[in-house]
Amino acid sequence: MSTGPRAGLAAGSDRPPAELFDVALLDLDGVVYVGPDAVPGVPGALSAARDAGMRLGFVTNNAARTPEEVARHLTDLEVPADPDEVITSSQAAASVVAGLLGAGARVLPVGGPGVAAALRAAGLTVVERAEDDPAAVVQGYGREVGWAQLAEAVVAVRRGARHVATNADATIPSPRGPLPGNGAMVGVVRDVTGVEPLVTGKPDPAMHAECVRRTGARRPLVVGDRLDTDIEGSLRAGAASLLVLSGVTVPATLLAAGPQHRPDLLAADARGLLVPHPRVTAADGGWRCGGWVATVDGDDALELRTAPGGTGQAPGDGLDGLRALCVAAWSRPEAVAAAGGAAAWIRVRPGDDAARAALAEWDLESR
Repeated sequence: MSTGPRAGLAAGSDRPPAELFDVALLDLDGVVYVGPDAVPGVPGALSAARDAGMRLGFVTNNAARTPEEVARHLTDLEVPADPDEVITSSQAAASVVAGLLGAGARVLPVGGPGVAAALRAAGLTVVERAEDDPAAVVQGYGREVGWAQLAEAVVAVRRGARHVATNADATIPSPRGPLPGNGAMVGVVRDVTGVEPLVTGKPDPAMHAECVRRTGARRPLVVGDRLDTDIEGSLRAGAASLLVLSGVTVPATLLAAGPQHRPDLLAADARGLLVPHPRVTAADGGWRCGGWVATVDGDDALELRTAPGGTGQAPGDGLDGLRALCVAAWSRPEAVAAAGGAAAWIRVRPGDDAARAALAEWDLESR
């Protein structure tokens, strides 16, 4: 594939991305780690990517921790990182607020320690209560955020403070499944006050742009697990993207993705940096990838079948059929939507047990 942006999932990559792109802009939650633990195999993969000449930048919408804390956590997970390689949404929000209100402006932080630390680093004055007359409330994720902080934010916003959210992610990944993210807490303040917040984290391009500036990247690749932040953010930043399925995005959601949420490359996890990615080509009345063919049939429904001469089992990462389904669904989104949505169900021909098994592996319904 081209080293430029938006080559598209169909184009694939004849060479491993670590050899084509100079910097990987890595999301953290769901990409490098889930909860406190590394995604299996990812620390070794990132080390190998560095050995191949790729540099790493860490771009996270999680505002709870400082860059120093994030870097220590990554290093403990055997992903050596310097604080200067970490860009958090708290830093992006602090930069935006300082630009809007000027140095020294009074700001009420809501979230983990990383929020207040970023505000102070940007030359802003941190206050603790609505009665301190903050000009803005900056709200970011924090595990200890509760009623008291949310109440202060509500009162301050009602009194005229600007409500700024570091991100609007409704969920965060965890070993127990998706849990409430900053967006859920931001929704509380928004719903009570009736004021829409200014959201500064991904998909706003400021975070990726800052990481590009710091690393001097000329051919960046955004690696993320979320369509509405990482992938859309890559599009808005003019960078290519690799979606990994180790976080919150599931195949059903990917099939239904709109144009702004469609990745250039797809992998099970960040080990996808180290391998070529197969092309999806027009063939056999549909779209073929490896041993699979996906079509939109006469009833405007998706179908997956074993390709002529194929076994339905590819020697690669096991995602070839999903790649073919994505390109088929995206080629005729209106037709698929009219049939009940790409993820409603997918047809399988009688006797094609391999296709039915593949769909079950991706938690997609077959018919």
